Amino acid sequence: MGDLALIEWAAPGPYRVAFSTRLGGVSDGPFESLNLGIRTEDDPARVVENRIRLCEEAAADPDGATMAWQRHGATVSRAQPRGIVTPGTVYDHCDGLWSDEAGRAMLLLTADCLPIAIARADERPPALSILHAGWRGLLAGIVGAGVRVLGGGGLAAAIGPSIGPCCYEVGDEVAAPFREAFGDDVVRDGKLDLWTSAERALRAAGCERIERFDLCTSCGADTFFSHRRDHGRTGRQGVIAYVA
Repeated sequence: MGDLALIEWAAPGPYRVAFSTRLGGVSDGPFESLNLGIRTEDDPARVVENRIRLCEEAAADPDGATMAWQRHGATVSRAQPRGIVTPGTVYDHCDGLWSDEAGRAMLLLTADCLPIAIARADERPPALSILHAGWRGLLAGIVGAGVRVLGGGGLAAAIGPSIGPCCYEVGDEVAAPFREAFGDDVVRDGKLDLWTSAERALRAAGCERIERFDLCTSCGADTFFSHRRDHGRTGRQGVIAYVA
């Protein structure tokens, strides 16, 4: 197990936004080591410790933070302080969270899907949204929903680690609607480019500044969990964010 490693986005404004990796936690086996997902076969006590470590590293309050019951949809909810270290906590059924409250940390989990952060970057009061975006969510319009809750205009965004176009093989039932929605070139040789699809969705929704990390979770076995690479038996990384 290595030291906890976060991938920071230098968001334009009073924000803290970080994408976690699998490094620096207490889980072992296929969940080594910073597994943040309780809905896995990992020991829940270890997952709680991992979440505490993440919050400490990100200077976030775990008791005032919140998560979501992710459904691969396009609903974005306002963050409510439910805490993220008590197993069995009931969260909103959604795939996006947003907040304009200082210190209200939000955490969403991924294991190949895209973690996306969107921030106001103009003269308005600061506000953030974070999204869990798989292929279903992108087609359902979660990016547009994440932009609308912030009022549109003057926004910046970051696209975090996910399965890349090097590894994401899809069938025509996924490829065809993606080509129609985002352009023929987002599917090449049967592999889907989620990064470019998300960037185009963000630009179409009005995001003016977009940063892509282009880190493949499937390729990076030492750094990331991957549902597809590990055939479903794997942990979860995520995105944690708040208005500072």
